[in-house]
Amino acid sequence: MRIAVLLRDRCQPKKCSHECYKYCPRVRMGDETIVLGKKGIPEISEILCVGCGICIHKCPFDAIKIINLAEELEKEIVHQFSENGFRLFRLPTPQEGKVIGLLGPNGIGKTTVINILSGNQVPNLGSFEAEGNWDTVLERYAGTEMFNYFSKLANETIRPALKPQYVDKLPRVISGTVSELLHGVDGEKNADELIERLDLDRIRTRELKKLSGGELQRVAIAATVLKDADIYFFDEPSSYLDIYQRLNVSKVIQELSREKQVIVIEHDLAILDFLSESVYLMYGSEGAYGVVAQPRSARNAINTYLGGFLEKENIRFRNYAITFEVKPPRREWPAGPMLEFPELTKKFPSFSLSTGKGTVHYGEVIGMVGPNATGKTTFVEMLAGKLEPDTGKVPQELELAYKPQYITIEHDCSVREYIYIELGSEAESGFYRAQVEGPLAMNKLYNKNVGDLSGGELQRVALAATLGKSADIYLLDEPSAYLDSNQRMEAAKVVRRVVEKSSSSALVVDHDVYFIDLIADSLMVFTGKPSSLGIALGPFDLRTGMNRFLKNLDVTFRRDKETHRPRVNKNDSRLDREQKSSGEFYYA
Repeated sequence: MRIAVLLRDRCQPKKCSHECYKYCPRVRMGDETIVLGKKGIPEISEILCVGCGICIHKCPFDAIKIINLAEELEKEIVHQFSENGFRLFRLPTPQEGKVIGLLGPNGIGKTTVINILSGNQVPNLGSFEAEGNWDTVLERYAGTEMFNYFSKLANETIRPALKPQYVDKLPRVISGTVSELLHGVDGEKNADELIERLDLDRIRTRELKKLSGGELQRVAIAATVLKDADIYFFDEPSSYLDIYQRLNVSKVIQELSREKQVIVIEHDLAILDFLSESVYLMYGSEGAYGVVAQPRSARNAINTYLGGFLEKENIRFRNYAITFEVKPPRREWPAGPMLEFPELTKKFPSFSLSTGKGTVHYGEVIGMVGPNATGKTTFVEMLAGKLEPDTGKVPQELELAYKPQYITIEHDCSVREYIYIELGSEAESGFYRAQVEGPLAMNKLYNKNVGDLSGGELQRVALAATLGKSADIYLLDEPSAYLDSNQRMEAAKVVRRVVEKSSSSALVVDHDVYFIDLIADSLMVFTGKPSSLGIALGPFDLRTGMNRFLKNLDVTFRRDKETHRPRVNKNDSRLDREQKSSGEFYYA
């Protein structure tokens, strides 16, 4: 089975010479393998296409994909958006009493799966010329587990509830206070109880537009849980949350699944492992197609994902395996210190932060971990010169490059133009192209307008614009937000390579334990009382830092026997008690 896909967000017929049409050998022979439709947009005949790949290489905007797929998938197509458009194959099966996880790269149909299962999109089964029809869908799925579910969707007797991915956009469409929103959706459940469980009591009278990303995330989760529904969808519920909040939210979702059907899309592998019982891996090509693989247990699915090979399907979706170290690496710093900062303090009307003395070495990546609202971003902004400390002074002779937590781009231009605005001639350097542009797949984004980027795409652009600069210290605030699991691993590699090859340093704030494990040489640990008092300690070596951090949260991690990846222990389990008594909360 051969599919031809045109990525319409990249295709720019007014800026090219229609190379795909001119160089196609079948067109030259007189066949209508490629015809130019409205506005010069090419239409590729999959029946006539011989898969030579010339159009792929000739297209100046990398807008064409010709892909060979297994023949059996042809009978399992669920939805196709248009001719030469994205295709989805297979669907996960919702189950009561289980949290079902969806894991896979961005751009391969996870949101389409949710739209179909929630009834917002009627699947057309590949017949893109007409809208989907429930009678046709029920005929296709007769005799399968999905028949009853689709019957309820068709008859509108199933009530879905969806927690959207981009919670930072909620204040644009919803106004009022937290309490007004949550009590407005309260059905048979107790909103006050959930407000207390998700630590929303202190912000219940605050308006949504004044909430941070983490607060908006918890409010969105609470609003979704409170809805009287039959099936619940949570799209990336851990974004902006610290590890304690992620585990707390996971417990709420698990309790919900005992009586309802729950499907979760999550890129934090430690949380997905803790939260879900069964996981559907998805593979495919971004913007071209997505395939839902057979369900696996959470442990098996995540280990398979890290290995990069689906043994049952005989599909390799990554050419390398992701590995973790059982013991923390020992690093020496022969080049000496790059930055020594003194004790710093900063006071606001309702919050104060104090830090100890610290040293940043050449070639060192320092991870910054701790609960939300304990001053991590405040500390980074003081180092970056965005905030003036009340006591202590940060040396200003070093070149700093800063990526903030919340990314906004004021320019109305293409990504390529924005990168040139930020980097100038450095955007042409071999270092940028080899170490940043290639690994972050920036070529796929260059022709997009910055205003049309998704959250993950915007994050990659911000990372490229920061890491492409010549700097002594890179300050990165939550660089993994909205990136899929694979992109997080690539981003971690990019940061490490840039730091090592340029003899610079980096300070990285993040809540994904796997990401911190891959990227950090040392840790700064933030503690205190959220939104009131922040205390920064360190930098420590990884073992000391992780033990301090996790002891404050009362959480331990064990190691998977196959991949050595960290896995969250259940509270008060045998391993949890043993590790706490030995003082080894992470590297056990």
